[in-house]
Amino acid sequence: MALDCLPKVKTVRWILGDQLNARHSWFQEKSEDTLYVIAELPQEVNYVRHHVQKVCAFFLAMQAFAQALQQSGHRVLHLTLDDSAEFESLSGLIQHVITQTGCASFEYQRPDEYRLLSQLDELNTKVSVTIIKVDSEHFLVPFEELQQYFKPNTAVRMEMFYRKMRKRFNILMTDDGPLGERWNFDAENRKALSKNALPDIPQPLMFSNNAREVLARLARHKVNTIGEPNDSLLWPVNRTQSLALLNYFCEFGLSNFGLYQDAMTEKSEYQWSLYHSRLSFSLNTKMLHPMQVIQTAIQYFETSEGEINLAQVEGFIRQILGWREYVRGMYWSNMPQYRRLNALDATTPLPGWYWSSNTKMNCIKQSIQQTMTYSYAHHIQRLMVTGNFALLAGLAPDDVDAWYLGVYIDAVEWVELPNTRGMALFADGGLIASKPYAASGNYINKMSDYCKGCAYNVKEKLTDDACPFNALYWHFINRHEDRFGRNPRMAFPYNAWRKYSPEEQADIVAKGERLLADMESL
Repeated sequence: MALDCLPKVKTVRWILGDQLNARHSWFQEKSEDTLYVIAELPQEVNYVRHHVQKVCAFFLAMQAFAQALQQSGHRVLHLTLDDSAEFESLSGLIQHVITQTGCASFEYQRPDEYRLLSQLDELNTKVSVTIIKVDSEHFLVPFEELQQYFKPNTAVRMEMFYRKMRKRFNILMTDDGPLGERWNFDAENRKALSKNALPDIPQPLMFSNNAREVLARLARHKVNTIGEPNDSLLWPVNRTQSLALLNYFCEFGLSNFGLYQDAMTEKSEYQWSLYHSRLSFSLNTKMLHPMQVIQTAIQYFETSEGEINLAQVEGFIRQILGWREYVRGMYWSNMPQYRRLNALDATTPLPGWYWSSNTKMNCIKQSIQQTMTYSYAHHIQRLMVTGNFALLAGLAPDDVDAWYLGVYIDAVEWVELPNTRGMALFADGGLIASKPYAASGNYINKMSDYCKGCAYNVKEKLTDDACPFNALYWHFINRHEDRFGRNPRMAFPYNAWRKYSPEEQADIVAKGERLLADMESL
């Protein structure tokens, strides 16, 4: 179906690449007068530099969704970059489709990214047809209700929001309160993997989706990507594969998920996946509904005969029912100004090894190599390794945002921005986190075996081979004392810092300055 000979229809319905929800009410009825359009867009592959596997996964998932809709009897127009390359913007392509189809109404699901919502809302001034915006029918809290939980420029703590969600949806609850008489088992979910004898780590379920045509298309249109391409894409690109991954995780990973969710290792061939679900791409493209994921996990928990304990399933559900819904609420209650926040005045450009992994810091090297190979790293690698370094070194939030948004398979702005600018960088001044998630090399050594194979010595602060995280940590503590010195949650590090003599403090700060002045060589 070429763009210059589109059928005449009454209604055009637009589906964005992260709106692959087969259960949406749109699809309950079929009509020859309704055309569904799903399109690969030049603007979407160019607004940041994306990992090649991320682009392939989105494009293959969009193609599979278009084919599924067509097979179920809907009228569908699937446009690839070959079709849409001449249109630099989404709105330009939409206006062309509206003109060619002669439709009387144009409908779209509410986007989850501010920039896309702005583009689509501006159509009201550009076209004369009736425009209808509907809900994406994906999140547990409808958009109109977010204001009940979140206020602009106001700190909201995830734990309190999570408890409200548990009550609202009756998840892991009894008549007397939370199951197990506790809301949160996080304190029991911080175990490191043994440095001597690793427990059994499940082989990850990987798929073999043919990406050759997409890769050829990206090359043909000179799309600038990063990361390692793979003709056989391992990520799920349809609902069937997504459900298979969900069940595989619940069967083989959930029993140890909570226990080891913060752990890191380089000693297993499955180090990149460990016990993590890797469902975020399926969730963020809406191939899976969050409540289905939650209910499936609970079903496995209840029928596991004790193999899956409460701490494991609660730790997993907290990520979906709590954190995922929470960061969406914080994003929309604070946009668009949120993406401009820089509370710590961080301005240092991103070191080149964030793209190449060419650094002697083994924790960084392992995390970035994994990212470039799989377009994936789990939350502690993101927060406490690459994110922690960015915080300590005062890297510019815009640069860090662009990196995280580009390199990860699951990165869309509504979830990336609060995690990066809020949790990792404290650039929002504490709207999300009550303290900066800053740590020395000791934390990484505690939660991983990375330090054992590192060129740097995690026990040292001042020697030539001292772990850079150590001096940078105290340099961060020192330079932000006016902001954090009276924060009750930062009392321990500041008490420790004040016990150093003025000479020791000066030596550590000087070491930090030297590291900051020559980060490319670390």
